[in-house]
Amino acid sequence: MDNHQIAILGSGSMGTAILSGLIAAGSAPEMIKASTATSKSAKALTEKFSIQAFAIEASESANTEAAEGADILLIAVKPAKALETLGEIKSSIQDGALVISVAAGITTEAMEQVIGSKASVIRAMPNTPSIVGHGVTGISKGASANDAQLEIAKQLFETVGQVLIVEENKINALSTISGSGPAYVFYFAEKLMAAAKKLGFSEKEANLMVRATFLGSATLLAASSDSPETLRAQVTSPNGTTMQATAKFDEADLEKVFIEATGAALARAIELGNVKS
Repeated sequence: MDNHQIAILGSGSMGTAILSGLIAAGSAPEMIKASTATSKSAKALTEKFSIQAFAIEASESANTEAAEGADILLIAVKPAKALETLGEIKSSIQDGALVISVAAGITTEAMEQVIGSKASVIRAMPNTPSIVGHGVTGISKGASANDAQLEIAKQLFETVGQVLIVEENKINALSTISGSGPAYVFYFAEKLMAAAKKLGFSEKEANLMVRATFLGSATLLAASSDSPETLRAQVTSPNGTTMQATAKFDEADLEKVFIEATGAALARAIELGNVKS
């Protein structure tokens, strides 16, 4: 990301994760500016990353100040604020700039309608493991973005994990798998911890068993060329204890539950896309 002036508007967990990835990948702090909600968080960003940070709490023009001069603008505010933020900074966006949004559900068309033809738009959907450098980000380009700009976005998100380029009509669906997926994993961890405590284990013991099991299993899945089904079968002896447990999952028709759950998430993503500026 050398020679690019980057603005990160919205420095919550995702914005900060990407900022951290950029710095770790060698981006110069003086080439990055950010906006954030509070003076405290702005100070923390400056102290940790040596960047220039602007607090909305201290100045209503914080987003505009961060955006000025940037040729890459990362919109990392909440979805309901994305179009409003673009409208706010429109006059500060320089011709030929690249706008990359991580706001769930907000289409490139909606963003292009706000900023006009002065900048190109790319939509991205990262997930929270980006915070530890193991994220998955789906990206898709808007009507005015070219392949070179798509490559810039790909390089940006590769600083925090892996990148999948998809057509925009798949980005909402992607959000229900890799975007929301970590929550599903954490939900299962939460319920397995509850089951462990029900069996008489302490909070500390349950925490250790579940965290280590999930970490080990995920590491094995990533390292193995075998399918999840094959790996599961390796743990599941015929008529053994594990088979009795997985039979209960089958009775609950877990596949149907996942299909319905991701369908509900997709419906909400589409609903978010109907937000007007």
